[in-house]
Amino acid sequence: MSEEKMILTERRGDVLIITLDRPDRLNAAPPVMFDRVREVLDDLSGARAVLLRGEGRAFCSGADVAGGALGSDDPQAATYKALTEHYNPTLKAIAELQVPVVSAVRGPAAGIGCSLALSADFCIAASSAYFLQAFVNIGLVPDGGASWMLPRIIGRSRALEMMMLGERVPAERALEWGLVHRLVADDVLDDQAFALAERLAAGPTVALGLMRRNVAYALEHSYDEAMLREAESQRDVRGTSDAMEGGRAFLEKREAEFSGR
Repeated sequence: MSEEKMILTERRGDVLIITLDRPDRLNAAPPVMFDRVREVLDDLSGARAVLLRGEGRAFCSGADVAGGALGSDDPQAATYKALTEHYNPTLKAIAELQVPVVSAVRGPAAGIGCSLALSADFCIAASSAYFLQAFVNIGLVPDGGASWMLPRIIGRSRALEMMMLGERVPAERALEWGLVHRLVADDVLDDQAFALAERLAAGPTVALGLMRRNVAYALEHSYDEAMLREAESQRDVRGTSDAMEGGRAFLEKREAEFSGR
């Protein structure tokens, strides 16, 4: 398994595309796959948006338990180590990125794959997509931040439905619940997701990065603290080239051309 490439990366303009590349296993993710995603995210090399996708007919079918990736001598210790040293740090790295993130989901986004898909700012789902927290079916609990993320996206009742019943949430219901940003046909998923990532990459990158992190901050802090954080961010972003360009474009009644600085 260590010799597998596991992910593919492509830089298309200002968009960094990361593709989970184990289509024969529905992109089931051993811990090292998440490590490799994190390594790429550690050096964006000027990319102004990230697009996450899966090769083939799945986004990610979950952790690669069947493949023995989590070890068998001491499964309790191996599972804890995989989460705390591999999966969770990668999801945290995505949360802390200073650029927007889009995920493109076809087929299953299950378990840790569901958490990865929903870690994006915008999740675009194909008609074939479904989201699954099946841990209950094997006597385990949701992980990868699912118990934090799902109630905040779809509310407590629906989050518990996903986790305690362990049933698929198909794409149409995911859209109805607000789990995903947009539902598209399978054959246009990649184009639609890239178009959104490209649009975000052309935006005021510093401001967009602050927006995503300020929302996460506001979810954990008081109204007063959130407003202070906004004021601090506004102060900081006010001096950027993009803010100055935005002001000029407004006065000149034209579209702003942002540089990401």
